[in-house]
Amino acid sequence: MSDSIPAPGGGATLGCSHVLLRVHDLPRAVADFRAAGFEVAYATAPEDKALHAHVWFPEGPVIELLSTPRGARWLRLPVSLRFGRGAGGRMVRWARQEEGFCDLALLVDQAALIARLRELAAQGVPFGRIVRWNRRRPDGATTRFSFAYPRAGRLPFLVTPYDPPQHPAHVRHPNGARALTTVVLGVSAADLPAVRRLVGDAPGIRLEEAPTTGVRALHLAGLTAPPQPELLHGAVLRPAGAEVPHTPHHEGPSTS
Repeated sequence: MSDSIPAPGGGATLGCSHVLLRVHDLPRAVADFRAAGFEVAYATAPEDKALHAHVWFPEGPVIELLSTPRGARWLRLPVSLRFGRGAGGRMVRWARQEEGFCDLALLVDQAALIARLRELAAQGVPFGRIVRWNRRRPDGATTRFSFAYPRAGRLPFLVTPYDPPQHPAHVRHPNGARALTTVVLGVSAADLPAVRRLVGDAPGIRLEEAPTTGVRALHLAGLTAPPQPELLHGAVLRPAGAEVPHTPHHEGPSTS
């Protein structure tokens, strides 16, 4: 498996958009990630009410620190009504789980999103509705994007590129990290056919056998050593090229 992500090709899924990391206390997590050598930017203002923060790289996938609103674990029905079938169970899972990776967002062009959802539904991977979302950034600008959640609560979801793009022109992490090159995605046997249809030949996503589907680790180019685990709120971050024993899924298209 290569630890480099080439430019997106013509496939419907362009690769990883971002990996969500569930944290209990967002300001503390932001402070800890900064202490671990990362630049971290709050996604919205004011910072004391923000629920998301980003670890950006000059290009490519992003790490998103995520907290959930108070009482979110009880909002399955309202969330499903607002965001579509499957959304409520997913967000309740985020709210109830311990700190650590909680989801994977796959990038799809805005113009291809509807066709992609129809294709997946025909292949037995149904989704809820498309949600068109606006986010007010700390600099006052508005970012627009769309997303859709699968009805199965542990499958990766789809999101379109941020419009306008948000990647900062210059990012220099003190720990040397330059890019998120590989997402190690554990996949249960039951979820494997659907995950393969979702991921396709998207670069930078490595599938491994696991009892439960979910992100297991991220590989970062330029990172010389794993940061102190106590600063990472359950995230597993490894230097790119640092191979560890794993059990790959051997059948189906390669994501190398």
